[in-house]
Order: sequence, then structure tokens, then C-alpha cells
Amino acid sequence: MHLSPEAEREIRVEFDRLVNLTPGELRAWLETPESKKVGMVRRGETESVGRQSARRILAIRGKPVAALTDADYAHMKKVIGYCRRHLAQRPWGDVTDTRWRWSLMNWGHDPLRRT
Repeated sequence: MHLSPEAEREIRVEFDRLVNLTPGELRAWLETPESKKVGMVRRGETESVGRQSARRILAIRGKPVAALTDADYAHMKKVIGYCRRHLAQRPWGDVTDTRWRWSLMNWGHDPLRRT
């Protein structure tokens, strides 16, 4: 998958809009019991898909734009899709201490923070 410079820019803009936790906040979140309680763990793995994604997000955020690979852009698109789908399923009421919010936070998005 090779993208045009415009497509890459659009992905970066949407990724940066949706991933609203700073790298420091995301690292701290990954250390919490709540982060470890949610998400799907694939057979043979020890960490949820969302927590694996968070580590990939941290790696992407640590790179200069010129160093981003096609695989990085593919993961950014995956994060965008996950966040959009999950946000569309927002439960009623206060979501502060919900698995729904915690799962999104594993993907770098805190729904209680304005994007």
C-alpha cells in the first residue's frame, strides 16, 4: 500500500485528532489495572490487541513524519477505524469508569477529552 502525500497527510491529521492522549499519558495508562482488564487477547498472546496497538502508537508518535512507513500508515488507519466504530457505540450515562472508555484509552483516545 503506497499512499499519495495527500492521503498520508489526511491520515496523520485524523490520527492526531483521535489519538488525544500524549505519549506520557498513554504510557502511564498502560500501567493501570483498568488498561489490563479490557480488550481481546488472541490465542497464544499475553496482551490484548488494544494494548499492543498502544505500543505501536507510541512507536509511531516517536518517529519523524519522514520516517513513517506504509505499515505505520496502515496501523494509523486501523486506529482511526477502531476509534470511529467504538465512539459510535457510546453507552448511555456516565462513561468515566467503564470498560468502553478503558478500551478506547488503550487505543490512545480518551472520550472524556475534547478532540
